[in-house]
Parts: sequence; C-alpha cells; structure tokens
Amino acid sequence: MSKKLFPFFIVICTLLIFTSCKQETSDDVIKVGQFTSLTGSEATFGISSDNGLKLAVEEVNQSGGVLGKKIELITADNQGKTNETITVVEKLINRDKVIAIIGEVASSRSIAAAPICEKYKIPMISPASTNPEVTAIGEYIFRVCFIDPFQATVMSKFALNSMKIKKIAVLIDQKNAYSTGLADNFQRVFKEMGGVITAVQKYSAGDKDFKAQLTDIKNSNPEAIFIPGYYTDVNLISIQARDLGITVPLLGGDGWESPQLLDGKAKDALEGCFFSTHVSIEDPNPKVQNFIAKYKEKYGETPDAMALLSYDAGHILFEAIKKAGSTNNEAIRDALAKTVDFAGVTGSITINEQRNAVKPAVVMMVHDGKFTYKETIAP
Repeated sequence: MSKKLFPFFIVICTLLIFTSCKQETSDDVIKVGQFTSLTGSEATFGISSDNGLKLAVEEVNQSGGVLGKKIELITADNQGKTNETITVVEKLINRDKVIAIIGEVASSRSIAAAPICEKYKIPMISPASTNPEVTAIGEYIFRVCFIDPFQATVMSKFALNSMKIKKIAVLIDQKNAYSTGLADNFQRVFKEMGGVITAVQKYSAGDKDFKAQLTDIKNSNPEAIFIPGYYTDVNLISIQARDLGITVPLLGGDGWESPQLLDGKAKDALEGCFFSTHVSIEDPNPKVQNFIAKYKEKYGETPDAMALLSYDAGHILFEAIKKAGSTNNEAIRDALAKTVDFAGVTGSITINEQRNAVKPAVVMMVHDGKFTYKETIAP
C-alpha cells in the first residue's frame, strides 16, 4: 500500500470499526416505545402509566431481559394532544425503530395513534383506552382493559340493582371519544334494562362553567347523574352541582380515577358518589399488594389503576416476545392474540378475537376523601 493511500485506509477502518460497534450495541437491546401524557390536562394518568411500565421494564431486565437482551423503553410525551400523538408515534417508529408501542390511556389519542401503528405493522397495546373503536382499527392493535359496552353495563347494573334507582341524567364531554362512547353505551344499556334517561347535556373539556347544563339536569328530577368524563372536569362539575342544590349521587367511569378528582371542595361534593374502574388497591391478592408495595417504595405514593394496567401491558408484551422467539412484528402480533389467562395485577387477562381484554370491573365509592371498594362485576 502506498504512503499516500495509508491515511485513507486508516479513516475507512476507523469508520468500519465504529459502525460495527454501534450496530452491536443496538443489537443488545429490544426497543419498545411508549406514548403518553406526561404533561397536559390528564398528566396524572400519563405519569402513572409511565411509572407502572418502567417498573415492568426494570423487573424483566433484572431477570435477564427478553431473548437474552435488555428492554430499552423510549417514552414520548404527547402533551395530552391528538396532533402531538401523531408526531411522536411516527418518530418512535421511523426514527427510534421500536418494535412495539404501548399507549395510551385516553381513547381519542389511541385512536389517533392506531392507524399509524397499523400502517407500519407495529403491535400497539393500549393500557386503558376503553372506546371500542380503538382495536377495531386493525389487527396490530390490542388493549389490556375492558371496553365501554361492558363498563356501561357495569354501571347500569349497579344503578338499577345496587342503588335501586331508575332515573338518570347524563352529562357528556362532546369532544372526547372516551366520554361520548361510554355515554352512548350507558344510555343504550340503561334503557334496555328498564331505566329512564331524564336529560342529556353536553360540555367541552376545559370548560369552567357548567351551571346551564346542570340547571337543565336538575329540572329533569333525576335520581343520579352519570358523568363519563375525566377527573379534571368532574372535579369542577361536582362542586357546581352542589352549589346549585343538586344532592343526588354522581356516577362515572374509570376516567375519574385520580387523586386530583377530590381536590378542594370536590372532596365533600363527591362524598357518596361511585365510579367503575379496573382494579381496587384494596384487593388482598398478593400479586396486587406486592405491586403496590414496590410502587410505593420506588415512587413514594399509592398507584392508581393506570399504573397497574401499564404494568400488565408491559409484561404481556414481554411474554409475547418470548413466545414469538423473535422481534418479528407478525410473530409478536400472533403471540399477543393468543394471550389466555395471563395472571396480571389487574386480574386474569384473556385477549379475545377483537383484541380486547375479557376481565371483570370494580365499582368504587368516594368515602371520607378516599376511593373505597364497593363491588366487583364479572363480564
């Protein structure tokens, strides 16, 4: 080799060595993406989900990883926005090269992400989006929670059988897929079971004044009001309802479950009210209590259902990768679809033909400023 060519030879070798090392490092991990709301109006959901999933990743990596490789979790904050969801999911797939994605809690944002994952054939698991439309988008889209028709049945049964009430008004967040889906299903099921809907009123997330809607509802003389919204709005609605002299119980779904639901005067306003959710932290199951202990030790607070659901979503994905024996997208999808009786912290999880989880729900009561277990209703 001539002396003139030698420097170029050194440069080429150096580049080849660097490229080889870089590739070897990336091959040592399995990249999994997460999109969630770490900031924005429902940030408590996103932070809980992130915490729960990170615990699952930590556990599996400490036990040797998956297929002899460590899981690398890449989390993107969608700021609670639909447009930002589309952007971050595209980046997770095309820039970060994740092999699967976990997210979101909010149905509207899962509905925004699902077509992208379906397009690129990237398995996606929603921990807590209950709108039926989410998994109907395609065969790569899964969830580990129940869906709105079941949640609506749970609250209809509870109102009619346990509370012995037949007249309910409904207050809906008209721009939220979770709220409209749950409200539509509740009205249908409640009426089919013999109940009467006295009034239906609507608002938009972020509104501050609900007095006009609540006044109309009050005039319809309901025995309860069903509010399938998120905790941020329900907090204000409950206070204004009591200010107007409305004394009947308020009912809701899993979108209520956040400590911030009871901030300020809402602690008293929501006393004796009920909502459906996925799991109770009062469950004596050792699996549940062990998770709660680990979560408290790591994060210094009690987890909500979103943390437990994301933890389950992570472990179901890791188990599917193990069963697939590879990171091939089709193999992972097929393994996820065959999930049967997975022993999760939110209960035994079986994925049905529609890629939804078949599992029970619990009804919680607000009592003395806390969420207290009331009853379990099976599928």
